[in-house]
Parts: sequence; structure tokens; C-alpha cells
Amino acid sequence: MQIRRSGVLRPNTTQLYRQRMGSESRFGTWASEIDFIPDPVAKQRALDEFATYLNPQKVRVMRAAGLDIIEAQRSGAWVWDLDGRRFLDCFTSAGSFNVGRRNPRVVAAAHAALDRLDHGNFLLCSEQKATLAARLAQITPGDLSCTMFGTGGGEANDFAIKLARGATRRAKIVSTINGYHGHTGFALSAAGRGAFRAPFEPLMPEFVQVPFGDTEAMRDAIDEHTAAVLLEPVQGEGGIVVAPPEYLADVRAACDRAGALLILDEIQSGLGRTGKWWASEHFGVVPDIMTIAKSLGGSVVPISATVFTEELREFMIPNPFIHLSTFGGSDLACAVALEVINVIEETGLVDHAAAMGRLLFDGLHSIARDHPDVIADVRGLGLMAGVEYVEDSLGPRMSYHLSQHGVLAIYSGNQPAVMRLMPSLVIEESEVDYLLHAMESALKDLKAGEGPSESSTRTRRRPVRPAPTAS
Repeated sequence: MQIRRSGVLRPNTTQLYRQRMGSESRFGTWASEIDFIPDPVAKQRALDEFATYLNPQKVRVMRAAGLDIIEAQRSGAWVWDLDGRRFLDCFTSAGSFNVGRRNPRVVAAAHAALDRLDHGNFLLCSEQKATLAARLAQITPGDLSCTMFGTGGGEANDFAIKLARGATRRAKIVSTINGYHGHTGFALSAAGRGAFRAPFEPLMPEFVQVPFGDTEAMRDAIDEHTAAVLLEPVQGEGGIVVAPPEYLADVRAACDRAGALLILDEIQSGLGRTGKWWASEHFGVVPDIMTIAKSLGGSVVPISATVFTEELREFMIPNPFIHLSTFGGSDLACAVALEVINVIEETGLVDHAAAMGRLLFDGLHSIARDHPDVIADVRGLGLMAGVEYVEDSLGPRMSYHLSQHGVLAIYSGNQPAVMRLMPSLVIEESEVDYLLHAMESALKDLKAGEGPSESSTRTRRRPVRPAPTAS
């Protein structure tokens, strides 16, 4: 079988993949074959225990989508299930693996850090924190030069909101419908999906949501009481919705007129994901505060960063301990994150992501033209792609069919009709072709009426919980 993309005739993608796997590239040397013994029994035991002690409904949902995977080996753009199956990871934990899974340089940096560091005493000053913060000041746009570290995106956005309120002495926060900023306190209050907020209401006061991309609605919402506007340049969980061309600039101007701050959430879209270091660069807009997480940890450590201007740091001078995080920006995590930035910069990963994104979108647009009865839209930037199907049920169904062809892809939580394709930025041309070939095959299976068997989706009997040990 041959695949034509952009007028170029390419050979079978599986053959290309077999030729390339195990070869060394500027991004690292990735595993060419499994280094574990497949164990379906151990996999089922893990799923049973997960259902018993963590979340039974997650197991049911993942099984129905063909994604009841227990990750075993992880390497580059790929992951192996404990039962031995191999998947091209196009979810990457919502964009957490930009430099690839277990990038050799990042893993080596983690080992080196473990030889001499631990997470450190959060109350003391830290060489590792200082070095990473200085590096972030070099690569972030405009006058962003000060950092507060955390452990995850929700924590980063929590501090961004706290800083905005503290610095402006205003309360109102404007965010967007279908936006996603995490599940912690302030971040959850800014969530653009009511289903996330409703079970916990009343939440924090003075939070307002307006439609994403609607300049007039945003202008109407920003007033003299507004502390900040919180936006994703590209909505991730909202279905890979790219900001209209002038939208961010208009929001920036409206904030400036009202004396409000602009917070850009680059947790999914940053660190090269869109073919530039930061998605905001596509729009020529510099925020007052930027939040970064996910791929900053290089797939091996949790870390987030809230980066802001020196002017806003003035609020911290009389309040140096107003926000603390025991494990935020640990010495270990900072050492790893520093190497992540070095890898991105020294290997030209941002430009590579842009080039692979062009190949991916050429192929997806071609497939969409061939299947207008299933695909309504293709959109995104770089390697942050969204495929919108004509109805919501097709998101979960296509997750299943893609999994049968070796691709791990998950539909958007806020927009189930949209499939997110966010592979590691180290993906190579042959692997892009592998994904496109899998998409074509999955669509063929969908139209043929194939689907999961009843035995593969029924709820299995869970193990009996052990009786408490007598004291």
C-alpha cells in the first residue's frame, strides 16, 4: 500500500517505521523492540486493582474506547501496553511529552540529579530554582522575568490568579467557555465547563466566563473591577480551538484600557507544541503572566512555573511567603526541567515540530476531503491538531478504531466530537505517515460498522477488598 501526501508518493508506513526504529537521531536513540516480557495476566490484575482501589468508571470508559492500556515500556513517540502491543502516543498526557517519552538526555539528567540532590528544603533559597528561573526569563516573551514554581498546571494557574488579585487589589477574573485551567480551587472557578464546577459550588466569587473568540463579549466583561483575563491561546480540552487572528491583541488592548492583567495559560500549547516556543508568538501578544507545566517536566518529574513581570513582583516584596509549595520547583525537578529546555533549544525541536505539523495537517486535510460525512473540520497549530467529527459519539468510537491500528488518541473532554492529536515533538516523518495511515484505516473500519465486542467492554468482576488487619 502507498500513501500520497502533498503530491509525494510514500511507501508503506509500517515498513518505514521498522527501518527507522532503533536508529539514532538528534533527539536520541529510541528503543527498537520491547525490553519486557508481555504479561496479559498482570495487565488484567492491574486493571482489576485500579477498578477496586481507584476508579472503576475510568476502567469502563477506557475499555470501551479501546484504551484500557497499562503502560509498560515508553520510548520517544511510542508506548507499549503490558500485553505487548505498541502504540504511537498521540495524547501524550495532554501534551506532557514534547521531548519524547524517556528522552535519553532528560533521563540522564534525572539520574545525575539523583546522585547528589533530593527535592530540597522549600523554605530555603535554591541554586537549582535560581538557575531554572533565569533560564525561563531568557526564553519567555517580553518582560516576563520572575517565576513562582509549583507541581502542576492547576497550581500554576492558582498562583497566577492570586498574584493578579493581590497586585491589582481587584477581584474579578474573566475566563472563557470551554477553557480549561485545572481542577484546583481558583483554577476550577475559572473552568469553562459547568460539569466540572457544579458538584462543588459555590466556588470562588467574582469569576465570569464569556465565549472564546468573541471580542465584544470580552470587552463587555472587562471593567474597572477586573483583576485579570485568563486565556489559552489554543483551547486544548475545549477541542483545539485556535484564537482568531486579532483576538488576543484585542483582549490585550482591552485589558490595558481597564488596567487589568492578561494571563496566558501555555500549559498545553507552550514549549514548542505549536511550532513556536509559545503559542502567543503566533499572535504577537505578550502577557503579564504566563503559566507553564506538563512538558517542562520532560515526562519524568512534576513541575510547573508561573512567570510574570518584575512590576508584579513588587506585590511579593512585603509578602515573600504568601504562596508556598513544599514540592513546587524541587531541586530534582528544576535540574530535569533545565535539561528539557536545553534539549528543545539544542536539537532545533521547535522548528522540527513546525515541519512535522505541516506534514500532519497536509495529510489530515486530505483525509477530511475524502471523508466529509465523518470529519467536519481539521484545525490547530504545529503538532497541536484537532479533528472534529460530525457528531459527539464519533470521538469515543474513533478512539477505539485508532487503538486497533496502533494509535493512542483521546477525544476532548469538553468537546467529545473533537479528537486531539498531540504526539511528541520528536515524531519523525515516517511516524506522521503511520498516524495518517492509521486514521484512514480507522475511518474504513468505522464505516464498515466494526466496533468493540461485548466481551471486550463488559465490566469484569472486581477482586474482593481485603479485610482490615486486626489491631
